[in-house]
Amino acid sequence: MALFNFKKNNLKTENSPGLVSLLKNFSIEVMPRTAEKIESFPTILPKTTRIYIAHIDGTPIEDMVKTAARLTNDGFEVMPHFPARIIRNKTVLADWISRYKNDANVTQGLILAGGVPEPVGDFDSSMQLIETGLFDKAGFTRIHFAGHPEGNKDIESNRGDFNVESALKWKQAYSERTDIKVGLATQFLFEAKPIIDWVKKLSAAGIDIPIHIGIAGPAKLQTLIKFAIECGVGASLGVLQKRARDLTKLLIPYEPTEILNSLAEELEKNTNLNIEQIHFFPLGGIKTNAAWISNNGEKSVLPVR
Repeated sequence: MALFNFKKNNLKTENSPGLVSLLKNFSIEVMPRTAEKIESFPTILPKTTRIYIAHIDGTPIEDMVKTAARLTNDGFEVMPHFPARIIRNKTVLADWISRYKNDANVTQGLILAGGVPEPVGDFDSSMQLIETGLFDKAGFTRIHFAGHPEGNKDIESNRGDFNVESALKWKQAYSERTDIKVGLATQFLFEAKPIIDWVKKLSAAGIDIPIHIGIAGPAKLQTLIKFAIECGVGASLGVLQKRARDLTKLLIPYEPTEILNSLAEELEKNTNLNIEQIHFFPLGGIKTNAAWISNNGEKSVLPVR
């Protein structure tokens, strides 16, 4: 029996074979302050779940490492963020890596620019963090980079002719010269077509880094629109805006069923798509997201009472 049972008139259950298959392997993102509200992660998430820890500007590294240690001790794979623009210099980066490795046994990281307009120190991009060689030296086994199917204004506006495609080709070259497993974790979107088009575009450009598709978990519509605007979601935001204009749907919580069913159908038709798994942003709450996965996924791999 699943830990959570949503009423059908609240979050409906959709158990199409494609959706169930897509949910067999997923990751999810937390922050230290949201993780503190969860009494027990093993009771709501499968032990196979990779848990990203988002590092928001202003969060003390001590809180990040404490959260990482807790999740590692619970048996999860842990992947903290390393946002280049809030890391002052190589010494600070080395200190973070050392703390994660020694205090929380972390050997994975999401390396990204960080979203703040101006860097606080020496680093502006994820590539500069990699070029320090510190992750290789520390024995990291997996590194993910951020992917942006609807574009990345930070790169386009701040780096001139060094555009998104150039950055992706650099990451492709890195994946080919290192033994570290490399992946792309995308920003969340609200429709499947931009994702599929982007994945095909990358493949045509010779970029074969495995892709983890960002999906917003179930949440109130107003909450999603707020986060989508803050995070720079592109044209797919129109899906939410259209829903907001429909009074019959305005008060009904958003669920990612439609976009995931569309992705599942496309993956069934095109087995060459380089999509490895789904990555959830639990914008409506970690428990809510976990419950939705439990109700829609393969029950045998999910926590039970």
